[in-house]
Amino acid sequence: MDEAEAEAEVDADAKLRPSGPELAKDPSPLFRRRDFTLFWAAGAIDGLGTCASSLFLPLILLGAGYPAGLAGLVASVALVSGLVVSPVAGVYADRWPRKPMMYVAALVAAGAMGSVFVSVALGHVILVHVLVAAVVEQAASATYGAAASGTIRRLVPPEGYARAIGYLQARDQAVQIVGPTLGGVLYQLARWVPLLADAVSFLLVAVLSKAIRADLTPAGADPHASFIRGLAEGLRFVWAESFLRFVVVWTAGINALLGALYFHAVFASHDQGASPSSIGLILTLAGVGGLLGALAAPWFVRRVPAVRIVTGASWAMVPTAAGLAFASRTWVYGLLLGGVSLIVPSVVVVLQTRAMLVTPDRLLARMGTVLGTAGQGIAVLAPVTAGVLVAAYGGRTVALGCAGAFAGLALYATVRAGVLAGEAP
Repeated sequence: MDEAEAEAEVDADAKLRPSGPELAKDPSPLFRRRDFTLFWAAGAIDGLGTCASSLFLPLILLGAGYPAGLAGLVASVALVSGLVVSPVAGVYADRWPRKPMMYVAALVAAGAMGSVFVSVALGHVILVHVLVAAVVEQAASATYGAAASGTIRRLVPPEGYARAIGYLQARDQAVQIVGPTLGGVLYQLARWVPLLADAVSFLLVAVLSKAIRADLTPAGADPHASFIRGLAEGLRFVWAESFLRFVVVWTAGINALLGALYFHAVFASHDQGASPSSIGLILTLAGVGGLLGALAAPWFVRRVPAVRIVTGASWAMVPTAAGLAFASRTWVYGLLLGGVSLIVPSVVVVLQTRAMLVTPDRLLARMGTVLGTAGQGIAVLAPVTAGVLVAAYGGRTVALGCAGAFAGLALYATVRAGVLAGEAP
Protein backbone atom coordinates (compact mmCIF):
# COMPACT_ATOMS: atom_id res chain seq x y z
CA MET A 1 0.00 0.00 0.00
CA ASP A 2 1.53 3.35 -1.02
CA GLU A 3 1.11 6.61 0.94
CA ALA A 4 -1.69 7.95 -1.25
CA GLU A 5 -3.72 4.76 -0.83
CA ALA A 6 -3.08 4.75 2.92
CA GLU A 7 -4.26 8.36 3.26
CA ALA A 8 -7.36 7.64 1.20
CA GLU A 9 -8.17 4.62 3.38
CA VAL A 10 -7.77 6.64 6.59
CA ASP A 11 -9.98 9.43 5.16
CA ALA A 12 -12.64 6.91 4.19
CA ASP A 13 -12.37 5.34 7.60
CA ALA A 14 -12.93 8.73 9.25
CA LYS A 15 -16.17 9.11 7.31
CA LEU A 16 -17.36 5.72 8.49
CA ARG A 17 -16.52 6.44 12.10
CA PRO A 18 -19.79 6.78 14.07
CA SER A 19 -18.68 9.68 16.24
CA GLY A 20 -21.94 11.59 16.49
CA PRO A 21 -22.42 15.37 16.52
CA GLU A 22 -21.54 15.72 20.20
CA LEU A 23 -18.15 14.09 19.59
CA ALA A 24 -17.28 16.37 16.69
CA LYS A 25 -18.48 19.66 18.23
CA ASP A 26 -18.31 19.34 22.01
CA PRO A 27 -15.15 21.16 23.25
CA SER A 28 -15.68 20.07 26.87
CA PRO A 29 -12.82 18.52 28.89
CA LEU A 30 -12.29 14.83 28.38
CA PHE A 31 -13.48 13.87 31.85
CA ARG A 32 -16.86 15.44 31.09
CA ARG A 33 -17.27 12.87 28.35
CA ARG A 34 -19.12 10.02 29.97
CA ASP A 35 -17.70 7.20 27.86
CA PHE A 36 -14.08 8.34 28.16
CA THR A 37 -14.46 8.64 31.93
CA LEU A 38 -15.87 5.10 32.11
CA PHE A 39 -13.02 3.77 29.97
CA TRP A 40 -10.39 5.60 32.04
CA ALA A 41 -11.89 4.39 35.32
CA ALA A 42 -12.08 0.79 34.09
CA GLY A 43 -8.36 0.83 33.31
CA ALA A 44 -7.53 2.34 36.69
CA ILE A 45 -9.54 -0.28 38.58
CA ASP A 46 -8.08 -3.06 36.45
CA GLY A 47 -4.52 -1.88 37.11
CA LEU A 48 -5.03 -1.55 40.87
CA GLY A 49 -6.55 -5.00 41.12
CA THR A 50 -3.79 -6.60 39.08
CA CYS A 51 -1.05 -4.88 41.11
CA ALA A 52 -2.75 -5.95 44.31
CA SER A 53 -2.60 -9.63 43.37
CA SER A 54 0.12 -10.37 40.82
CA LEU A 55 3.00 -9.20 43.01
CA PHE A 56 1.90 -11.46 45.85
CA LEU A 57 0.81 -14.56 43.95
CA PRO A 58 4.34 -16.03 44.15
CA LEU A 59 4.31 -15.40 47.93
CA ILE A 60 1.08 -17.38 48.19
CA LEU A 61 2.72 -20.33 46.42
CA LEU A 62 5.77 -20.06 48.67
CA GLY A 63 3.51 -20.01 51.70
CA ALA A 64 1.85 -23.20 50.48
CA GLY A 65 5.23 -24.95 50.49
CA TYR A 66 6.18 -24.78 46.83
CA PRO A 67 9.82 -23.92 45.97
CA ALA A 68 10.80 -20.47 44.70
CA GLY A 69 11.70 -21.85 41.28
CA LEU A 70 8.19 -23.14 40.66
CA ALA A 71 6.63 -19.93 41.98
CA GLY A 72 8.75 -17.90 39.57
CA LEU A 73 7.92 -20.26 36.73
CA VAL A 74 4.20 -19.68 37.23
CA ALA A 75 4.69 -15.91 36.98
CA SER A 76 6.87 -16.21 33.88
CA VAL A 77 4.55 -18.63 32.04
CA ALA A 78 1.59 -16.36 32.77
CA LEU A 79 3.38 -13.31 31.35
CA VAL A 80 4.47 -15.17 28.24
CA SER A 81 0.93 -16.43 27.67
CA GLY A 82 -0.32 -12.85 27.60
CA LEU A 83 2.28 -11.92 24.98
CA VAL A 84 1.32 -14.92 22.83
CA VAL A 85 -2.43 -14.27 23.02
CA SER A 86 -2.17 -10.51 22.36
CA PRO A 87 -1.60 -10.60 18.57
CA VAL A 88 -4.22 -13.34 18.19
CA ALA A 89 -6.74 -11.25 20.10
CA GLY A 90 -5.80 -8.26 17.96
CA VAL A 91 -6.98 -10.04 14.81
CA TYR A 92 -10.41 -10.78 16.31
CA ALA A 93 -10.69 -7.32 17.88
CA ASP A 94 -10.50 -5.91 14.34
CA ARG A 95 -13.38 -8.20 13.24
CA TRP A 96 -15.83 -8.46 16.11
CA PRO A 97 -17.63 -5.81 18.19
CA ARG A 98 -14.98 -4.64 20.62
CA LYS A 99 -17.19 -3.75 23.57
CA PRO A 100 -18.49 -7.31 24.13
CA MET A 101 -14.92 -8.58 23.84
CA MET A 102 -13.90 -6.17 26.60
CA TYR A 103 -16.53 -7.07 29.17
CA VAL A 104 -16.53 -10.80 28.42
CA ALA A 105 -12.73 -10.88 28.80
CA ALA A 106 -13.06 -9.05 32.13
CA LEU A 107 -15.65 -11.59 33.33
CA VAL A 108 -13.36 -14.50 32.36
CA ALA A 109 -10.47 -12.92 34.26
CA ALA A 110 -12.75 -12.38 37.27
CA GLY A 111 -13.70 -16.06 37.25
CA ALA A 112 -10.06 -17.16 37.02
CA MET A 113 -8.87 -15.00 39.92
CA GLY A 114 -12.03 -15.73 41.91
CA SER A 115 -11.26 -19.45 41.75
CA VAL A 116 -7.77 -18.82 43.14
CA PHE A 117 -9.26 -16.66 45.91
CA VAL A 118 -11.58 -19.50 46.92
CA SER A 119 -8.76 -22.08 46.95
CA VAL A 120 -6.49 -19.84 49.06
CA ALA A 121 -9.30 -18.94 51.47
CA LEU A 122 -10.06 -22.65 51.94
CA GLY A 123 -6.38 -23.51 52.36
CA HIS A 124 -6.18 -25.81 49.32
CA VAL A 125 -3.56 -24.21 47.06
CA ILE A 126 -2.73 -26.48 44.09
CA LEU A 127 0.10 -25.44 41.79
CA VAL A 128 -1.56 -26.60 38.55
CA HIS A 129 -4.76 -24.76 39.40
CA VAL A 130 -2.88 -21.53 40.15
CA LEU A 131 -0.88 -21.88 36.93
CA VAL A 132 -3.96 -22.42 34.77
CA ALA A 133 -5.82 -19.56 36.45
CA ALA A 134 -2.85 -17.19 36.01
CA VAL A 135 -2.56 -18.11 32.32
CA VAL A 136 -6.30 -17.60 31.77
CA GLU A 137 -6.18 -14.25 33.57
CA GLN A 138 -3.25 -13.01 31.48
CA ALA A 139 -4.86 -14.23 28.26
CA ALA A 140 -8.13 -12.50 29.16
CA SER A 141 -6.29 -9.30 30.05
CA ALA A 142 -4.48 -9.41 26.69
CA THR A 143 -7.83 -9.82 24.94
CA TYR A 144 -9.26 -6.86 26.84
CA GLY A 145 -6.24 -4.76 25.93
CA ALA A 146 -6.47 -5.67 22.25
CA ALA A 147 -10.13 -4.70 22.09
CA ALA A 148 -9.52 -1.51 24.09
CA SER A 149 -6.73 -0.35 21.78
CA GLY A 150 -9.25 0.92 19.24
CA THR A 151 -11.42 2.68 21.79
CA ILE A 152 -9.92 6.18 22.01
CA ARG A 153 -10.76 6.97 18.39
CA ARG A 154 -14.46 6.44 19.15
CA LEU A 155 -14.51 8.33 22.45
CA VAL A 156 -12.66 11.59 21.71
CA PRO A 157 -12.13 13.76 18.59
CA PRO A 158 -8.72 13.72 16.85
CA GLU A 159 -7.63 16.96 18.52
CA GLY A 160 -8.12 15.25 21.88
CA TYR A 161 -5.95 12.19 21.16
CA ALA A 162 -2.80 13.64 22.73
CA ARG A 163 -4.61 14.64 25.92
CA ALA A 164 -6.39 11.30 26.13
CA ILE A 165 -3.15 9.34 25.73
CA GLY A 166 -1.49 11.56 28.33
CA TYR A 167 -4.30 10.95 30.80
CA LEU A 168 -4.12 7.20 30.21
CA GLN A 169 -0.37 7.25 30.82
CA ALA A 170 -0.82 9.28 33.99
CA ARG A 171 -3.40 6.76 35.16
CA ASP A 172 -1.06 3.85 34.55
CA GLN A 173 1.85 5.58 36.29
CA ALA A 174 -0.31 6.39 39.32
CA VAL A 175 -1.45 2.77 39.48
CA GLN A 176 2.16 1.58 39.47
CA ILE A 177 2.90 3.86 42.42
CA VAL A 178 -0.20 3.07 44.49
CA GLY A 179 -0.84 -0.53 43.44
CA PRO A 180 2.06 -2.33 45.16
CA THR A 181 1.44 -0.46 48.42
CA LEU A 182 -2.26 -1.28 48.27
CA GLY A 183 -1.45 -4.91 47.60
CA GLY A 184 0.90 -5.01 50.59
CA VAL A 185 -1.78 -3.59 52.88
CA LEU A 186 -4.36 -6.09 51.64
CA TYR A 187 -1.91 -8.98 51.95
CA GLN A 188 -1.32 -8.07 55.60
CA LEU A 189 -5.04 -8.49 56.27
CA ALA A 190 -5.07 -12.02 54.83
CA ARG A 191 -3.38 -13.84 51.98
CA TRP A 192 -6.62 -14.18 50.04
CA VAL A 193 -7.69 -10.51 50.25
CA PRO A 194 -5.59 -9.27 47.26
CA LEU A 195 -7.04 -12.08 45.14
CA LEU A 196 -10.58 -11.15 46.13
CA ALA A 197 -9.81 -7.51 45.32
CA ASP A 198 -8.51 -8.51 41.88
CA ALA A 199 -11.59 -10.62 41.11
CA VAL A 200 -13.93 -7.80 42.20
CA SER A 201 -11.92 -5.29 40.16
CA PHE A 202 -12.46 -7.36 37.01
CA LEU A 203 -16.20 -7.47 37.71
CA LEU A 204 -16.23 -3.67 37.99
CA VAL A 205 -14.26 -3.42 34.74
CA ALA A 206 -16.90 -5.56 33.02
CA VAL A 207 -19.71 -3.33 34.34
CA LEU A 208 -17.97 -0.11 33.30
CA SER A 209 -17.08 -1.47 29.86
CA LYS A 210 -20.64 -2.61 29.20
CA ALA A 211 -21.90 0.84 30.25
CA ILE A 212 -20.00 2.58 27.42
CA ARG A 213 -22.60 3.82 24.94
CA ALA A 214 -20.36 4.45 21.91
CA ASP A 215 -20.37 1.88 19.14
CA LEU A 216 -16.89 0.34 19.21
CA THR A 217 -17.45 -2.07 16.31
CA PRO A 218 -14.53 -1.73 13.82
CA ALA A 219 -15.50 -0.06 10.56
CA GLY A 220 -15.14 -2.10 7.38
CA ALA A 221 -14.26 -5.34 9.17
CA ASP A 222 -14.87 -8.76 7.64
CA PRO A 223 -15.79 -11.20 10.45
CA HIS A 224 -15.38 -14.19 8.13
CA ALA A 225 -11.90 -13.45 6.79
CA SER A 226 -9.07 -15.94 7.25
CA PHE A 227 -7.27 -15.63 10.57
CA ILE A 228 -3.82 -16.14 9.01
CA ARG A 229 -4.60 -13.57 6.34
CA GLY A 230 -5.79 -11.12 8.96
CA LEU A 231 -2.67 -11.57 11.08
CA ALA A 232 -0.43 -11.18 8.03
CA GLU A 233 -2.33 -8.06 6.95
CA GLY A 234 -1.65 -6.38 10.29
CA LEU A 235 2.05 -7.22 10.15
CA ARG A 236 2.32 -6.02 6.55
CA PHE A 237 0.59 -2.76 7.36
CA VAL A 238 2.95 -1.97 10.24
CA TRP A 239 5.99 -2.87 8.15
CA ALA A 240 4.78 -0.91 5.09
CA GLU A 241 4.32 2.31 7.09
CA SER A 242 7.75 3.91 7.56
CA PHE A 243 6.53 5.76 10.65
CA LEU A 244 5.24 2.58 12.30
CA ARG A 245 8.51 0.79 11.51
CA PHE A 246 10.31 3.56 13.35
CA VAL A 247 7.95 3.18 16.33
CA VAL A 248 8.60 -0.58 16.50
CA VAL A 249 12.38 -0.16 16.54
CA TRP A 250 12.43 2.81 18.93
CA THR A 251 9.89 1.36 21.37
CA ALA A 252 11.52 -2.08 21.51
CA GLY A 253 14.95 -0.53 22.07
CA ILE A 254 13.81 1.92 24.73
CA ASN A 255 11.80 -0.69 26.65
CA ALA A 256 14.72 -3.13 26.70
CA LEU A 257 17.29 -0.53 27.76
CA LEU A 258 15.10 1.14 30.37
CA GLY A 259 14.26 -2.26 31.85
CA ALA A 260 17.95 -3.11 32.00
CA LEU A 261 18.73 0.22 33.69
CA TYR A 262 16.00 -0.20 36.31
CA PHE A 263 17.19 -3.64 37.30
CA HIS A 264 20.81 -2.54 37.11
CA ALA A 265 19.98 0.15 39.68
CA VAL A 266 18.25 -2.40 41.92
CA PHE A 267 21.07 -4.95 41.70
CA ALA A 268 23.81 -2.34 42.13
CA SER A 269 22.07 -0.80 45.15
CA HIS A 270 21.70 -4.24 46.72
CA ASP A 271 25.40 -4.94 46.19
CA GLN A 272 26.20 -1.65 47.92
CA GLY A 273 24.21 -2.72 50.98
CA ALA A 274 21.11 -0.58 50.46
CA SER A 275 18.04 -1.51 52.50
CA PRO A 276 14.82 -2.72 50.82
CA SER A 277 13.12 0.58 51.67
CA SER A 278 15.95 2.49 49.99
CA ILE A 279 15.68 0.34 46.89
CA GLY A 280 11.94 0.94 46.92
CA LEU A 281 12.73 4.67 46.84
CA ILE A 282 14.28 4.18 43.39
CA LEU A 283 11.07 2.79 41.96
CA THR A 284 9.00 5.44 43.74
CA LEU A 285 11.01 8.34 42.32
CA ALA A 286 10.90 6.78 38.87
CA GLY A 287 7.13 6.36 39.17
CA VAL A 288 6.62 9.96 40.31
CA GLY A 289 8.73 11.17 37.40
CA GLY A 290 6.60 9.14 35.00
CA LEU A 291 3.38 10.50 36.51
CA LEU A 292 4.52 14.12 36.24
CA GLY A 293 5.78 13.52 32.72
CA ALA A 294 2.47 12.01 31.62
CA LEU A 295 0.48 14.92 33.09
CA ALA A 296 2.73 17.47 31.35
CA ALA A 297 3.05 15.59 28.04
CA PRO A 298 -0.06 16.99 26.25
CA TRP A 299 0.96 20.58 27.11
CA PHE A 300 4.55 19.89 26.03
CA VAL A 301 3.57 18.20 22.76
CA ARG A 302 1.45 21.19 21.71
CA ARG A 303 4.43 23.56 22.06
CA VAL A 304 7.48 21.58 20.93
CA PRO A 305 7.94 20.02 17.46
CA ALA A 306 7.71 16.26 17.41
CA VAL A 307 11.21 15.84 15.95
CA ARG A 308 12.75 17.74 18.86
CA ILE A 309 10.78 15.73 21.40
CA VAL A 310 11.81 12.32 20.06
CA THR A 311 15.42 13.09 19.19
CA GLY A 312 15.97 15.26 22.27
CA ALA A 313 14.60 12.62 24.61
CA SER A 314 16.68 9.92 22.91
CA TRP A 315 19.93 11.86 23.33
CA ALA A 316 19.05 12.91 26.90
CA MET A 317 19.05 9.27 27.98
CA VAL A 318 22.72 8.85 27.06
CA PRO A 319 24.18 10.99 29.91
CA THR A 320 21.55 9.59 32.28
CA ALA A 321 22.75 6.03 31.68
CA ALA A 322 26.35 7.16 31.96
CA GLY A 323 25.54 8.92 35.24
CA LEU A 324 24.16 5.68 36.66
CA ALA A 325 27.56 4.11 36.05
CA PHE A 326 29.16 6.49 38.57
CA ALA A 327 26.28 6.87 41.06
CA SER A 328 26.95 5.61 44.57
CA ARG A 329 23.81 6.60 46.48
CA THR A 330 20.32 5.20 46.16
CA TRP A 331 18.62 8.59 45.88
CA VAL A 332 20.89 9.47 42.95
CA TYR A 333 19.74 6.32 41.14
CA GLY A 334 16.16 7.35 41.81
CA LEU A 335 16.62 10.93 40.58
CA LEU A 336 18.34 9.83 37.38
CA LEU A 337 15.70 7.23 36.57
CA GLY A 338 12.98 9.71 37.57
CA GLY A 339 14.42 12.15 35.04
CA VAL A 340 14.21 9.54 32.30
CA SER A 341 10.65 8.68 33.30
CA LEU A 342 9.81 12.39 33.14
CA ILE A 343 10.70 12.77 29.45
CA VAL A 344 9.55 9.45 27.99
CA PRO A 345 5.76 10.12 28.20
CA SER A 346 5.96 13.04 25.75
CA VAL A 347 7.58 10.76 23.19
CA VAL A 348 4.90 8.13 23.76
CA VAL A 349 2.14 10.72 23.20
CA VAL A 350 3.73 11.83 19.91
CA LEU A 351 4.18 8.30 18.61
CA GLN A 352 0.85 6.84 19.74
CA THR A 353 -1.16 9.82 18.52
CA ARG A 354 0.29 9.64 15.04
CA ALA A 355 0.00 5.86 15.00
CA MET A 356 -3.75 6.20 15.56
CA LEU A 357 -4.05 8.83 12.85
CA VAL A 358 -2.30 6.77 10.16
CA THR A 359 -4.09 3.50 10.96
CA PRO A 360 -7.55 2.59 9.60
CA ASP A 361 -10.11 1.61 12.20
CA ARG A 362 -10.25 -1.97 10.94
CA LEU A 363 -6.51 -2.35 11.71
CA LEU A 364 -6.24 -0.47 15.00
CA ALA A 365 -6.20 -3.49 17.30
CA ARG A 366 -3.65 -5.35 15.18
CA MET A 367 -1.43 -2.28 14.98
CA GLY A 368 -1.62 -1.83 18.75
CA THR A 369 -0.85 -5.46 19.54
CA VAL A 370 2.08 -5.58 17.08
CA LEU A 371 3.65 -2.49 18.66
CA GLY A 372 2.90 -3.71 22.18
CA THR A 373 4.24 -7.20 21.63
CA ALA A 374 7.43 -5.88 20.03
CA GLY A 375 8.09 -3.65 23.04
CA GLN A 376 7.02 -5.98 25.83
CA GLY A 377 8.52 -9.13 24.31
CA ILE A 378 12.04 -7.71 24.50
CA ALA A 379 11.43 -6.04 27.88
CA VAL A 380 10.59 -9.44 29.41
CA LEU A 381 14.27 -10.37 29.00
CA ALA A 382 15.52 -7.23 30.76
CA PRO A 383 15.57 -8.56 34.37
CA VAL A 384 17.49 -11.75 33.66
CA THR A 385 19.82 -10.00 31.20
CA ALA A 386 20.62 -7.22 33.66
CA GLY A 387 21.22 -9.74 36.45
CA VAL A 388 23.59 -11.86 34.37
CA LEU A 389 25.53 -8.88 33.03
CA VAL A 390 25.86 -7.15 36.42
CA ALA A 391 27.12 -10.40 37.96
CA ALA A 392 29.59 -11.01 35.13
CA TYR A 393 30.90 -7.53 34.35
CA GLY A 394 29.81 -5.22 37.17
CA GLY A 395 27.21 -2.49 37.37
CA ARG A 396 29.41 0.27 35.94
CA THR A 397 30.18 -1.68 32.76
CA VAL A 398 26.51 -2.49 32.23
CA ALA A 399 25.45 1.14 32.67
CA LEU A 400 28.11 2.35 30.25
CA GLY A 401 27.04 -0.33 27.77
CA CYS A 402 23.44 0.91 28.05
CA ALA A 403 24.67 4.47 27.46
CA GLY A 404 26.35 3.32 24.26
CA ALA A 405 23.17 1.53 23.16
CA PHE A 406 21.12 4.65 23.91
CA ALA A 407 23.53 6.64 21.74
CA GLY A 408 22.95 4.22 18.88
CA LEU A 409 19.18 4.51 19.31
CA ALA A 410 19.39 8.31 19.45
CA LEU A 411 21.48 8.31 16.26
CA TYR A 412 18.81 6.17 14.61
CA ALA A 413 16.10 8.66 15.69
CA THR A 414 18.16 11.55 14.34
CA VAL A 415 18.74 9.86 10.99
CA ARG A 416 15.03 9.05 10.74
CA ALA A 417 13.98 12.59 11.69
CA GLY A 418 12.55 13.02 8.21
CA VAL A 419 9.91 10.41 8.97
CA LEU A 420 8.96 12.27 12.14
CA ALA A 421 8.98 15.68 10.47
CA GLY A 422 6.78 14.51 7.64
CA GLU A 423 4.33 12.35 9.59
CA ALA A 424 4.19 13.55 13.20
CA PRO A 425 0.91 15.11 14.38
